[in-house]
Amino acid sequence: MTDRTPDPRGYWRANLRLVSVLLVIWAVVSFGLSIVFVEPLNATRLGGFPLGFWFAHQGSIYVFVLLLLVYAFASDRLARRYGVD
Repeated sequence: MTDRTPDPRGYWRANLRLVSVLLVIWAVVSFGLSIVFVEPLNATRLGGFPLGFWFAHQGSIYVFVLLLLVYAFASDRLARRYGVD
């Protein structure tokens, strides 16, 4: 328990900024690496498969799960910082 005054507006402002950053990362990985830059990435192979193919089928899923974990830890930290936990 903190002795600070809760700041729900500050929390939501920081939370929306966090979500925006994570969504941009997700969009760049999902659309950028899997669709837009697939041809240059296919010149490199990962585990026997072209890298663009790998990002389209596996890499974007791994990044999405990682972003979920980052959001869970970061939002918990934000809640404590702004006293809304």
